[in-house]
Amino acid sequence: MGTEGIQDKYINPYTDFGFKLLFGTAMNKELLISFLNALLFKEETVKDVTYLNAEHLGTQEYDRRAVFDVYCENEKGEKFLVEMQRGEQQFFKDRSVYYATFPIREQSQRGKWDYELKAVYIIGILNFTFNDTDEDYFHHEVKLVDLYTHKVFYDKLTFIYLEMPKFNKKEDELESMFDKWLFVLRNLSSLFERPRALQNRVFDRLFEAAEIA
Repeated sequence: MGTEGIQDKYINPYTDFGFKLLFGTAMNKELLISFLNALLFKEETVKDVTYLNAEHLGTQEYDRRAVFDVYCENEKGEKFLVEMQRGEQQFFKDRSVYYATFPIREQSQRGKWDYELKAVYIIGILNFTFNDTDEDYFHHEVKLVDLYTHKVFYDKLTFIYLEMPKFNKKEDELESMFDKWLFVLRNLSSLFERPRALQNRVFDRLFEAAEIA
């Protein structure tokens, strides 16, 4: 029997509408907080987020504007910019570095200021791969590193890239919240029933929000 006429049960998080519904609305900020904590492996626990203006203009009238998918800050004032990139983009790394300049620059203050900055995280969820040289290496966490000591030189600027096509864990292989979130992002629109591995309050909320009436 074919699948003609069968409607998807859950929205597709790779679409602009689906991604912003799940992660870009105040009523679902619990989902964003859980995802960020899973992504950071609880090194920095995010307790709350405040959504910020996602559209940014340059310093001059003719400068190119930037429109982010999700832009927020936590209770410490640290900035999180989350982008879902569905189609392949050759210069996505360049784009993410360009986007990082906005949450950095907007922290400047008039008058007396000592240049102290809050941490900035740029997160790219990619429905493509940078290259195929390593099929298992899909989670990139990039900081400024001293090439001589091989130690992090500056820890307040972090770029995280997730090459989603390389994430192929099955339901019975999911161990951490990080695994579970990536499984959801990769498979949500193709699911017809709730996986047993995703039975907790956060995913209760996610499947409720994602279900297509």
